[in-house]
Amino acid sequence: METPYVLVLYYSRSGATAAMARAITQGVESIEGIEAKIRTVPSVSPDHHATAASIPEAGAVYSNLDELKHCSGLILGSPTRFGQMAAPLKHFIDGTGSLWSAGALIDKPIGTFTSTASLHGGQEATLFNMAIPMIHHGMMYCGIPFSEDALYTTQSGGTPYGASHVAGPEGTRALTSDEIALCRALGSRIARLSLRLLK
Repeated sequence: METPYVLVLYYSRSGATAAMARAITQGVESIEGIEAKIRTVPSVSPDHHATAASIPEAGAVYSNLDELKHCSGLILGSPTRFGQMAAPLKHFIDGTGSLWSAGALIDKPIGTFTSTASLHGGQEATLFNMAIPMIHHGMMYCGIPFSEDALYTTQSGGTPYGASHVAGPEGTRALTSDEIALCRALGSRIARLSLRLLK
């Protein structure tokens, strides 16, 4: 029997969201009996032509609908774009109608994570906006509980609605220890819930 997995699916342009995905994956894999699959999505072209290679040059490989269908839990990540997820991730989600009509994701947990240039750059709006289409799929949205001490001590990213990071105007600021702790907490929580819901 295949080991259940949490799909950590993200889009990253400058690398900050990808770094968060790796920390979240550590949290998932800290829970025995479940693994993480870390995946990304290709960029979209403004002229409507497919320009991305079928396999990325570096980093995580591209996800597909089959991986989404068979996941036990999902964690979506994106940089913010005016309080919304980035277009490449939205494009991928917009193509999941066949999974919606089949009810393939009903009763599975979902969490979200984001990175912004500034502290008040739309983090919470983006976290919720990523969750909305997945709630339409019947998934159960899960944040980070205040039992996590880093929610009280963070001076940058991190919310009860999901993991977040303040990357700075150039996108080069490294994740803080609190941000990493909250990424791991989100990963481990979705992993635990995924296993419980399998029973």
